[in-house]
Amino acid sequence: MGYTKIEEVPAVCGFIRMCTDGWEQGWHERNGGNLTYRMSKKDVEETRPFFDAEPREWVNMGVQADNLKGAYFITTGSGKFMRNVQLDAASNIGIVEINDAGDSWRIVWGLAGGARPTSEFPSHFLNHSVRLAATNGANRVIYHCHATNVIALTFILPLDDRTFSRVLWKSMTECPVIFPEGIGVVPWMVPGGAEIARATSKLMTKYQAAVWAHHGLFVSGPDFDTAFGLAHTIEKSAEIYMKILSSGKPILQTITDDDLRAIEPAFHITLNRDFLD
Repeated sequence: MGYTKIEEVPAVCGFIRMCTDGWEQGWHERNGGNLTYRMSKKDVEETRPFFDAEPREWVNMGVQADNLKGAYFITTGSGKFMRNVQLDAASNIGIVEINDAGDSWRIVWGLAGGARPTSEFPSHFLNHSVRLAATNGANRVIYHCHATNVIALTFILPLDDRTFSRVLWKSMTECPVIFPEGIGVVPWMVPGGAEIARATSKLMTKYQAAVWAHHGLFVSGPDFDTAFGLAHTIEKSAEIYMKILSSGKPILQTITDDDLRAIEPAFHITLNRDFLD
């Protein structure tokens, strides 16, 4: 099927919609947050007619992944605002190709006017590599947002995986069903560099999502709806917990560990045993 403009291609259309959805949640103040999508062969062929006549220069990322050699990604731009993606896609997002060494990118479409991929691209890239391996190629989306209540939790909870996972599981019944393995936590680090990329990718070998302390949420998924739904669920659970605390009332009842175990056969899941008492 031929498309008259790149915004009609399903992968690009879905990418733009997710940027808009995140903006409308209030998770992307100014140029906050970023999104990348590992394209399928079909996606690449559908967008190729819109590629630049001449690709731009190769840029080394400072990280490397063998399983992403030759891959293509849709990415938000560095310094770009999520709210503007739906208004002018070519200026705010782009498509990049990864070289045969798996350590550099070059822009083949979009990011007009000298724009570059998100400064968090190294983190996204390494985590795409990890999630591709962990899911046998199923995961294609990496999303980072400044989820308000998740960030608030990082000021009042110990920064460990078990504590965060239990608080979120016990605040809303759907949470253990949606992320039964739990959630990882990365202590505060300078954003955009190789250090935070490696720390996050270590956690993402076993989790779908990780919290960046005092910064935001980092999630993965096989498609836009699933990845956004995971972020939305985690943030809503965090919001419920924050509202409970701000009420000033004592907690009279909660979801118990036995309740959590009872969910397993009903939804055919296995919860992380390290996070149960």
